[in-house]
Formats: sequence, structure tokens, C-alpha cells
Amino acid sequence: GPKGMDKMLVDADGDVAITNDGATILERMEVEHQVAKLLVELSQSQDNEIGDGTTGVVVLAGALLSQAEKLLDRGIHPVRIAEGYESACEVAVKTLGEIGDVVEFSKDNFEPLVTTAETTLNSKIINVNRRKMAEIAVNAVVSVADLERKDVNFDMIKMEGKPGGRLEDTELVSGIVLDKDLSHSQMTKEITDVKCCLLTCPFEPPKPKTKHKLDITSKEDYEKLYKHEQEYFRKMIEQVKDSGANLVICQWGFDDEANHLLLQNNLPAIRWVNGVELELIAIATGARIIPRFSELSPEKLGKAGKVTEITFGTTNEKMIKIEDCANSSAVTCVVRGGNKMIVEEAKRSLHDAMCVVRNLIKDNRVVYGGGSAEIACSLAVSAHADTVMGTDQYAIRAFSDALDDIPLALAENCGLSPIEELANVKSKQLESKNPFLGVDCNQTGTNDMKTQGVFETLIGKQQQLLLATQVVKMVLKIDDVISMGNYQ
Repeated sequence: GPKGMDKMLVDADGDVAITNDGATILERMEVEHQVAKLLVELSQSQDNEIGDGTTGVVVLAGALLSQAEKLLDRGIHPVRIAEGYESACEVAVKTLGEIGDVVEFSKDNFEPLVTTAETTLNSKIINVNRRKMAEIAVNAVVSVADLERKDVNFDMIKMEGKPGGRLEDTELVSGIVLDKDLSHSQMTKEITDVKCCLLTCPFEPPKPKTKHKLDITSKEDYEKLYKHEQEYFRKMIEQVKDSGANLVICQWGFDDEANHLLLQNNLPAIRWVNGVELELIAIATGARIIPRFSELSPEKLGKAGKVTEITFGTTNEKMIKIEDCANSSAVTCVVRGGNKMIVEEAKRSLHDAMCVVRNLIKDNRVVYGGGSAEIACSLAVSAHADTVMGTDQYAIRAFSDALDDIPLALAENCGLSPIEELANVKSKQLESKNPFLGVDCNQTGTNDMKTQGVFETLIGKQQQLLLATQVVKMVLKIDDVISMGNYQ
């Protein structure tokens, strides 16, 4: 929740990460227990599918397991508990569908998307600047989204972090930002009307693949070899010039000789660009990646409006910005922050917010936050339990109690009296039949989450319930753990 605490994770090398993203915490904890590993995978699958709600899904699964333990102590068979959970989950998912609201957004009005992204960022370290971050997340997703097909290509959104500056300095660049600098400090820092060639071949004379040894006995032979090498370099530079390129982006490095010749021929160059970034530049600028100099031709060049080298602060940190790409709307979030840990956490938080915006574009139904959806489901499941005969109703009631764990945790984190607050909100929901009433974490004076503007995606909530129930059913069906070589 908005007042939830963060965790500091220290790995074996002493590197520190600060986060409250459930999936990141569990992934880095190096869990040994076999069943606990299932919960780690559970939060991973929620992260991969939805991107948000990774902590909630583990809390829910834990609550279901502790409720199941009480039932097992009473002598109820695990399979009956699993069946009860299954039918309760169906009721809860159906209830979510019924209490869900549709948010209308259009190309001219993205405010509902920003509000939902803000809800996600409420519990993160960057919640002070959540409005700005939410707008960055929405603008990034919308610029690469195909609103007709309701599809978002996340490959076109690149995240770059640079420690230094403040969180407010985070910006969205319509183009690609590379954490590299030009290969020679005297090359032009700004190029307009760019035609770039993307090379995956090194800027050096070819080497035989076999082991070889070259004996040079005279000065003439050495000079001949030197001229031969020079000729290779000249030929390479000529081929680049003839193709019409005015920027060279190379996957490998090049030695001082090549660098000097590139500078002499007014060819700015960037070296050591990794394969993923090279592919992204190729997609964005419409270039073809060239494996040999002999294959250079004008139609294989990529086009961009402007390439600039930007410097940060007083340090020697530089970045390359490629803007107005010809082919597509690739965007880059340049995240700034006081230190490396904050930058990393801000990147994770922005990723969560972007995932939520993507989910809303795919399916624009939402449920309200603050535990209101869980309480509404809990009441519906409890009512369903009254209609069921036999031992199944115990498991269904246990599911209803487990759902209460999330609003309880929210209330506790906010310094409220958890049981009192939950009972209060539950009775209000029952009286007014209003499923939007939740825990008032920010002490605004109203429990209505619709008024507070706290909402999250319906598919995210439904996925939480389904995934948690599936994992708990799987755990309940296990009766023995057999480790290789340890079984007595």
C-alpha cells in the first residue's frame, strides 16, 4: 500500500538493491525450500503476465495456505479444500467482473490512464513525483501502441538510467538514447539529416582463422605490410563514404588507426554498441545490419533527423541521443536519481506503471483499490458459502477469510487498527451495497475509492486470484517431497 515499507537486499558480493517490488524481492532471495520456490515462480508469472500486483498475489497465496492449515488440523481432506477454493475462486472472479467499471479514454484524453498509473506508483519509492512519472509511463506506452489493434510493442520502449541529478529530471526522449560516446573526442557532437550504417564487422584488417606466424626480415617487407594494412583501412573508409553514410555505428571496437581515419574523413562513429541496441536502432531507423564492408549500399542505411552527444553534470558521463527516427516511434526513458539504487528502483516502478497502462489499453475495465475489491469478493464468497452443503463450505469460508488479509495488511501499514477498520468498511459495504468502499489509507476522510481515484486493472486482479488459487491447489495436492538420494 501507499505506506508500505521497502526491503534492502544484499547479495553475496555485497551489492545492495532497495525495492518493494514483490517479484524482485523473491527473485533475489535465493529461496532453498521447494514449496517456497513455487511462490517465487508465482510472483514471476504475475510479473510476466500483468507486471503489477506481484506482492498481492504472494500475500493471497500465503493467506490461503495458512487458512488451509487450520482446516487440515480439523481433519478435512486436502482435495476437498482444493475443490472448495476452486469454487470460491470462480465466485470471486465473477464478482470482480460484476463490480468492475469501464474507463473511457481516447486519443485526446489519456487522463484515466494517468490516474491508474498513479495508483500503481503510490506504493513505490518515487511516489513523490508520481504524477510526472505516470505521465511519462502513459506517453511512452501510447507512442508505441497500436490503439486499433489494442497492442503495445514493449521492445520499442528503452530504459536508460544515469545516477546523478534528481528524480524530477527523468525525461522521455522520442528516439533512442545510447549509453555510449563518440569514439573520438574531436568528432562533431551534433549531426543532422543522419544516414547511419550499422556494422557488425570490426574496423580492422582481416585475420586468418588458423594459427599463423609472420616472419619479417627486412625493412622493405615491413613497409610493404604497413602499406597493405593502410590500404585495407582506406578501402573500408571509402566504402563507407561511397554509400553516403555520415555516421558509423559499430558492434565492435576499432583501433587508433581506424579512429584517426574516420575523424579525418568527417565520419563520426560509435563503437561497442551491443546487439540488442543495434537491432532497436535498425528497426527505428529502417536500416539493415551489415556484416561485411563489401555489402555497404545506400539503400541499407538508416535515416534519422538528428544525432547529438549530450553530457551530464561535471562528470565525464556522455550519452548519444538519436531523434526523429525514420521508421518508427521508438522512445527512451532516461531515468535520473541520487544514486544507482534509486535509479534501478525507479526503472522497476516505471516498468510496473507501463505494464498497467498496457493492460488498460488491452482491456479497459478496472476495479477499485484500497482493498475494496477484496472485501466485495469476500462478502460474495461468504454469501455463496451459505448456499453450499457439506464440508466444502468450510473451505469456501476460509477463502473468504484469506481475501480479508489484503485490506488488513493495508490498514496495518497505514497505522490504523486493522480489525476495527476492516469490520467498519465491511459493515458499510453490506449496508450501502457499494463495492467501491475500501480502506482510507491516505486519511482523506472518505472510504469511497471511486472518489479518491484509486483503481487498478480488472485483468490484473482476476489474474491474482486465479494464479494464487492454482498454486495453493497444487501445494495441497502434494503429500511428500522426494529429494534425489535423500529419500529414506
